[in-house]
Amino acid sequence: MSATQAALNELLPLAGDTFDKNKVTPGILGFLVFAALALGVWGLMKSMSRHMGRVNFQEAPEPTAPATSVEGTRAP
Repeated sequence: MSATQAALNELLPLAGDTFDKNKVTPGILGFLVFAALALGVWGLMKSMSRHMGRVNFQEAPEPTAPATSVEGTRAP
C-alpha cells in the first residue's frame, strides 16, 4: 500500500462525520459555473439577434429569361 492510499484511508472516515448528507449544496463553485453559463447564453442570444437583424428576407426577383425557340417546332 502506498503512502497516498494509507493517508486517504485515515482521512476519509473523518470527512464522513463533518458533512450532513441531507444538507449538501452546490456552493460557490456551482453558482459561478451557473453564472458563467448564463452569461454565455445571454451573449449568444444577443449575437444571434444582431445577426438575424442583418438578414434580408426579401427574395430578389428572378431575371427574366429570353424566350428561346427549339429547332424543329413552329410557334403558332
